[in-house]
Amino acid sequence: MQLGAFSLSLAVKDLAASRAFYAKLGFQPFAGDGTHWQILKNGDTVLGLFQGMFDKNLLTFNPGWDQAAQPLPSFTDVRELQKQLKAAGVSFVQQADESTTGPASFVVVDPDGNPILVDQHR
Repeated sequence: MQLGAFSLSLAVKDLAASRAFYAKLGFQPFAGDGTHWQILKNGDTVLGLFQGMFDKNLLTFNPGWDQAAQPLPSFTDVRELQKQLKAAGVSFVQQADESTTGPASFVVVDPDGNPILVDQHR
């Protein structure tokens, strides 16, 4: 199962303070509006900072993207991934509409309560 690019998405209280802290660790802004969310990179490591958007930290996968957020020539659609996980008995907190195409997402939670967002942007 290919889930796409991986990043850790952190629910932060103060985006500017978090961005300044992670800059000290070598992370540079890569994408985002700079007000509510910012995507940072250090080499191939991607870290998302989200202020007021999520209740908890998330593991995030982006089908169709590589670690530089560039489109992959081929990938498994998020709805197909969802079908495979359903067949394996995984429970969902949020599901993608399987009658659609294009951008969609779903959320599952691991046994320790960690949310996992699978978010397809194309």
